[in-house]
Amino acid sequence: MKTYDLLHFIDGQWTGNQDETIEVKDPATGELVGQVASGGHKETAAAIDAAHEALEKWSGKTAQERATLMRKFIQVVQENRDELAELMTREMGRPLTESQGEVDYALSFIEWFAEEARRIYGRIVPGKSETHRIQVIKQPVGVVAAVTPWNFPASMITRKLGPALAAGCTFIVKPAEQTPLSALKLAEWAVEAGIPKGVFNVVNCRKPQEFTETIMQDMRVRKISFTGSTEVGRIIMRQSAEQIKRVSLELGGHAPFIICEDADLDRAVTAAMASKFRNSGQTCVCANRFYVHEKIYEPFLEAFAKKVAQLKMGNGLEPDTDVGPLVDHESYKKVARQVEDAVAKGATCLVGGKGTEANDRDVYFFEPTLLADMNEEMLLMNEETFGPVAGVQKFQDDDEVIRWANHSPFGLAAYLFTQNVSRGLRMAEKLEYGIVGWNDGVPSTAQAPFGGVKQSGIGREGALEGIEEYLVTKYISLNL
Repeated sequence: MKTYDLLHFIDGQWTGNQDETIEVKDPATGELVGQVASGGHKETAAAIDAAHEALEKWSGKTAQERATLMRKFIQVVQENRDELAELMTREMGRPLTESQGEVDYALSFIEWFAEEARRIYGRIVPGKSETHRIQVIKQPVGVVAAVTPWNFPASMITRKLGPALAAGCTFIVKPAEQTPLSALKLAEWAVEAGIPKGVFNVVNCRKPQEFTETIMQDMRVRKISFTGSTEVGRIIMRQSAEQIKRVSLELGGHAPFIICEDADLDRAVTAAMASKFRNSGQTCVCANRFYVHEKIYEPFLEAFAKKVAQLKMGNGLEPDTDVGPLVDHESYKKVARQVEDAVAKGATCLVGGKGTEANDRDVYFFEPTLLADMNEEMLLMNEETFGPVAGVQKFQDDDEVIRWANHSPFGLAAYLFTQNVSRGLRMAEKLEYGIVGWNDGVPSTAQAPFGGVKQSGIGREGALEGIEEYLVTKYISLNL
């Protein structure tokens, strides 16, 4: 199987050296997938220089020209779809079919924002006198720096890259240390598609602080877009304050999944499976705590347990695998700790509950797990899991479950299942979350605004709101 040996991708070319490297290993086997050069202040500064140099040329292109090149980029990536999907599975362990789906999802952001490029409208406003005119225009914010996570190596980049390119911005990304290879290949294919050199740059850093320190100190970088933990988001927000850089933060989640007694049970179970166990539960919007009305609690548990027990755990490259490995030992320890805590406090383990460690190879699997009889004292009901564990608690009335659901510092995604429109609207409006999936377990899509409230972040990605994050508004006052 192919092994990758890559550098940084700056100003349209491979640059750097292999004096210090980051090894990328398959979390399902421990085998080496490849290695990349590790950089820091010097490489980040070079990427800023390249992005700044390319900015005038790229922003000066017409919206149609940028859109045409973005579509060519889509075409090149589609031609390499199988390689990118396999690479993502080897980098972070998920089933190959899910990686293939992510390639399509990632490209949907490029496609959507290629269309939005032509809809960056200004306006003419009546002036204050006969000779006065007011013109409002939109312009690109400038050089953008992005920091992306390992769990969606392609789509978390394109969700930021798409609107940046469409708006006329240039782009620098520091991918996660576990999954840099996908990012580097995307940047290579962008240049192959004709996107000018310096528009899309990738810097690999074993020490992320060197990347952030450099971009925060350089006034040419005008926007930071980050997806990751709330703890790191706080640091980025504080650092950006010095130069008043624009910031978008997509941070942690702790999604409640509410199933009312009038819900379509089959639909709720299907959605619960998709939301909870996709990517081995390692998504920021996956269901973390299930609240099921007492009237359908037992029937739901029976149906859900049957489905969970059918999931096959294994190497993502094997065609019948449903749930892959956890990304690292810290993730494994957190999942195991939450399960142990729940059982110790009275939870009943209906399916799974055990993990497998191979510390010598850095390989960590945890069985798809279903816990019943949960309560609010348990860790799993109070902190994000990021693993294939579903905890189920029964509730009696709507006010009670809304209170439980909102009792969290996070507010990214919530899920609600009811067939009653009036009830659903009331509950959806009361849920303190940026995204509510009503009878929908997978609400994310390029044409919808994605983002949270409270400590789950600021700003939106996707939809019309997504491109506004990369634009500044200018008012031109004209006297004739």
